[in-house]
Amino acid sequence: MSDAVATPTLLYLVPTPIGNLEDITLRAIRVLGEVDTVLAEDTRTSGRLLQHLGLKKSMLSYHLHNEHQQVQRLLDRLERGERMALVSDAGTPGISDPGFLLVRECLARGLKVECLPGATAFVPALLKSGFGAERFTFEGFLPVKKGRQTRLQELAQETRTMIFYESPHRIVKTLTQLAEVFGPERPASVSRELTKLFEETVTNTLAELAADFGSRTAIKGEIVLVVQGAKIEKPSKADKYDEE
Repeated sequence: MSDAVATPTLLYLVPTPIGNLEDITLRAIRVLGEVDTVLAEDTRTSGRLLQHLGLKKSMLSYHLHNEHQQVQRLLDRLERGERMALVSDAGTPGISDPGFLLVRECLARGLKVECLPGATAFVPALLKSGFGAERFTFEGFLPVKKGRQTRLQELAQETRTMIFYESPHRIVKTLTQLAEVFGPERPASVSRELTKLFEETVTNTLAELAADFGSRTAIKGEIVLVVQGAKIEKPSKADKYDEE
C-alpha cells in the first residue's frame, strides 16, 4: 500500500521584521524564496526587504482597499497550484492587517494554509509593560469615530491587561479619553519604534502619559499601548459579617 501524498501548502503567512531586519527567520527567507508570488501590503516596502535578502520575486499588491476585489482572482490561481506568501509591511499578516478574508476563503475551498511564527509588535510591548501576561486581551485599533465611546465604556471594567495599536497622531487623544473613562491613575505603558534604533517604552498613569506625549513637538513610529486591567475589589471580612 503506497504512502498518502501530503497536501501541498499553497498559501503561507510570513511575518516580516517590525524594525530590525535581523528578526527575519531562516524559515521565512526559505519560504519567500520558494513561493511563486509574494502578496504585499505595499510592494515598495516589501520590495526593499526582498532586495535586502537577495530575492527576486513576482509581487502582487494586496491591501485593505483591494482585498475584496483580489480574493477571487487569487483563489483561482491558488487552485491551479500557484504557491503564494502573504506579507504585511511589518509583523504578522492578518493582525490588524489584511489577510483574514483570503485565509477564510482558502480554508473553505480546502486549500492548505500555513502560518509561520515570527515578529509581532504587541508581544514585546506586553512583556515590557510589566503588567503580567497570564491573561490579556488584544483590542487592536479602537474605532476612530462611531462606537469609540461605547467600546471604551465596555472595556472600563475589563480585568485582563489590554493591548491597543495606535497611530502617532491619535495617541494623545486616546490616552486622554482612556484617562477620562478608566480613571487618570490607571497604569499604562506606551511602546513605540520597537526593535529600532530609537525604541522607547514609557510606563506611567494614563493621565501622566497623556501629559507627557501631549507636550512633545513630534511623535514618530507605530505605537503599542498596554493598559493594566481593572482591579477586582474583594469584600472584606467585615462586609461579610455586616451582611450576616
